[in-house]
Amino acid sequence: MATARSEELRALAQRVADAFPPEVTDVVLTGSVSRGVADEVSDVEMLVVTESGLELDDANAMARGSGLERLDTWGAQGLPAKRVSGYVEGEPFELIFWPRAFAEEEFEALMGGKLSSSPDALAHGVSLRTSGLLAAWQTRLRDYPDELAAARIEEAALPWGGFTPAGLLTVIRPDERLSLLEWMFDGALRVLRIVYAINRVWEPTTKRLATRVEPLAVKPDRLAERITEALTEPDARRALAIMTELQLDAVRLAPSGPNVDRARAWLAEGLGLLRK
Repeated sequence: MATARSEELRALAQRVADAFPPEVTDVVLTGSVSRGVADEVSDVEMLVVTESGLELDDANAMARGSGLERLDTWGAQGLPAKRVSGYVEGEPFELIFWPRAFAEEEFEALMGGKLSSSPDALAHGVSLRTSGLLAAWQTRLRDYPDELAAARIEEAALPWGGFTPAGLLTVIRPDERLSLLEWMFDGALRVLRIVYAINRVWEPTTKRLATRVEPLAVKPDRLAERITEALTEPDARRALAIMTELQLDAVRLAPSGPNVDRARAWLAEGLGLLRK
């Protein structure tokens, strides 16, 4: 059941969508509001598809005409996608404008393996205005290609090997906390990429991680909890051992492949060194 906050923000989003001009063909509500889990700090995220390309000034004018105030933008500029943020009745909104041709090209790139949380956002999106685009996308997103899963898993395991496992010890020196956190943060993201691919689930953002991974059928025990433990453990050696063991558990669940097989042996040896 959706939270009361989700219902409130969805109604506000629908008002914004209804106010767009006819050249807006599709409006997709995404994020926590579309999932029904919005809370007091959630914003409203919307994908807005237009018949043709827009300049940022045009996107701003559409946003302003639909009720947004205090407009701003973020991210790289000069691209087909235009980003506009603002407020409606004090509630924060983030709008991403895609021209129709770009939307179709971008979706094909995502299906072809482009790394992004957009497939997950679209899979859980809610149409506020539609020409049928979201329904077609969601039909295709129900199938996670085996070859894409295999490629994602192999790419994720790539850094775990090739140099001597003793190299892990260099990031647990007293003055290397940033290097340690950098390595573990990257490791955590790669563990999640492997686990989502194994389960044929489109990779989401890392927000609400425990809730995201709880329903997955195949995963290391206490996945979310162990990531938190590794990133917050004050003892550097113990922190890295926690993360290395989690990485090892992840590749042991993955199908065999050149990088996965190498990572299994390399991580096991590294974990042995950390436990000495």
